[in-house]
Order: sequence, then structure tokens, then C-alpha cells
Amino acid sequence: MKKAENIIVGISIGDLNGIGSEVILKTFEDSRMLELCTPVIFANVKVLSFIKKTLELTAPLHGIDKIEQLVIGKINVLNIWREGVDLNFGANEENIGKYAIKSFVAATKALKENQIDVLVTAPINKYNIQSEEFKFPGHTDYLDQELEGNALMLMVQDNLKVGLLTDHIPVNEVAKHLTEKLIAQKVETIKHSLIQDFGINKPKIAVLALNPHAGDNGVIGKEDDEIIKPAIKKLFDKGTMVFGPFAADGFFGSNQYEKYDAVIATYHDQGLIPFKTLSFGNGVNYTAGLNKIRTSPDHGTAYEIAGKGVADYNSFKEAVYTAIDIYNSRFQHLEISKNPLKTKEKQL
Repeated sequence: MKKAENIIVGISIGDLNGIGSEVILKTFEDSRMLELCTPVIFANVKVLSFIKKTLELTAPLHGIDKIEQLVIGKINVLNIWREGVDLNFGANEENIGKYAIKSFVAATKALKENQIDVLVTAPINKYNIQSEEFKFPGHTDYLDQELEGNALMLMVQDNLKVGLLTDHIPVNEVAKHLTEKLIAQKVETIKHSLIQDFGINKPKIAVLALNPHAGDNGVIGKEDDEIIKPAIKKLFDKGTMVFGPFAADGFFGSNQYEKYDAVIATYHDQGLIPFKTLSFGNGVNYTAGLNKIRTSPDHGTAYEIAGKGVADYNSFKEAVYTAIDIYNSRFQHLEISKNPLKTKEKQL
């Protein structure tokens, strides 16, 4: 890992009929962004130029055919395909899903091969990306297969960080997926990420209960007493600052979350509803636990406003900022780990 003066940010285009292209282009309309990083958008420069013109945006695009041709300080568009694409803003189309995956797979390959430093993914439609070649529920599952480590979705906004024990599974299957082994793995993944990616040396982690009122001593379900509590105790006894399980409603309602560096929810909506309520428009989805860095905005394709030029790009911009910050934090963590004596000398 090199110290980056100008980080190369790879960007997958997402669903071309959604707002992905708009929020990408709007983010880099501000030329100051190019002082922080150099974007490489995996798409087609003619298609993006058409979208730019449609939205009346002005930032110049630099088309390239090989990643080696990228120019620092420009908005590089790496041509992943040659043919024209008929766009129908707001429509869920199978053909458009194929281009979203072409872009994402190519960007992931570049990330694996260190041709880009970080990856930021624009929103996809989980339905139209499915094919014989790509059978994954979304970005995270594919990255978990292709990269080293165990992927964990961590939603980030300033000091609020929410991770999940289970993510894209039906609610009626959540209980059967909860095990002490799973809880230990997820807690340790988040702990390591907080230390390495966010510079928090002794993180405090809260775990939410599965059942209302944390099960009320087994009256409303036994999973909290029989699975979650014992798992937390074992981790705490080994030195991990993990606490809970907390009843989710009171935990957020009383602002208790502010006392912890991260919160782990047992299932998707339990974590995402309060997170998006507290941070919508500025939140970032970070894939923690992997050897490479990937972020994305906290919203979807937003077909209903696609092509109208009214999309809010703050979440995508924050995703770029977060990826850069995590890259720099990892670099600093590596340097400290390599030279513990030098660190002590500096402190003295």
C-alpha cells in the first residue's frame, strides 16, 4: 500500500437508467474534488457525454481505452464497451443491468490488481443484474467472493456506524442464522475495521437484541438469552469492549448509540431504518472486513427522479470522501504497525 498524494478512485457506473451517472458527474463538477483524487469511471465516454449534455453539466470528460492512459487531475472514463446504449431514464431494463455488471466486474478486477486504490459503486437494480454469469444479490456478495476477508456492510455517517449480523435474508430466517460463531466473527470484523479504518484504538461496540425488550427474560423469544448474551460475554472476557444485547427501540430513542463507536443490528431493517432516519442523504455504505476498500451511497437507483437533474449527490460525494479517508487511515495504521518504536518516540 502506497502513500497516496492523489488517490485513484475507481467508480462503477451502476444502473444507467437511474441517478448513478448524475450523482457521479455532479460530484466532480466541483474541480476541487480533483485535488483530492483522480476518478476513473468504468463505462463509455460517449454514453456519459450524452448524459452530461442531457443534465446540462459542464465538467470535461477524458476518455481512455486502457487504465494506464489515465491522467491525474482529470475525470477519466475508461471505455468498458464500445457500442451505443439506448437510455430510458426511470425504466427497469434487463439490458441496462448487463452494462451495470460489466462496469462493476471490470472495476473489481482493477481493484484486485491495484490499478485503482479504492472503489466507489453507484447504485444498481438487484433484479436486472441477474444472469447466468452473475448470480449475486448485490455488490457486497460478489466482492466477498473476489476479495480477501469477510465482507460486512457497515453504514457510516460521521460518528454513527451501524453494522449487521445478517443482511439480505428474509426476516423469518434471521433467528436461525444467529450463532455464537457468527456474532464473534462480525464483532471482531467491526472491531478490526474501527481500529484500522477509522483510527479508534479501543472501540466500544453495542449489539442490539433480536426480540422486543431483549426477549423479556425469555417471555418474547429465547435467542437473546441463549445465543447473543453468551457470545457477548465470551468476547468481553477476551478483552473486546462489546456490550448488550440492547432493546433496539429504546437504544436509538434515548440516543444511547452516541456512547458507542459502532452498533451491530441483528437484521437489515433494524439497523438501516434508524441509520437512514438519522443520516439520510449523507450516509455511506462501506464494505468492511476486506483487504480492499469499497464504498457506495446509501440510496438506490431512484428511477422516479432519474434524468430530471434533481438528484442529491451528497451521499455519493461522502462515499468518495470516506473511501479516501479510510485509505489514508489504513496507510497510517500500517506505518504504526511497522514502526512501533518510532511511534513511542514521537509520543515522548
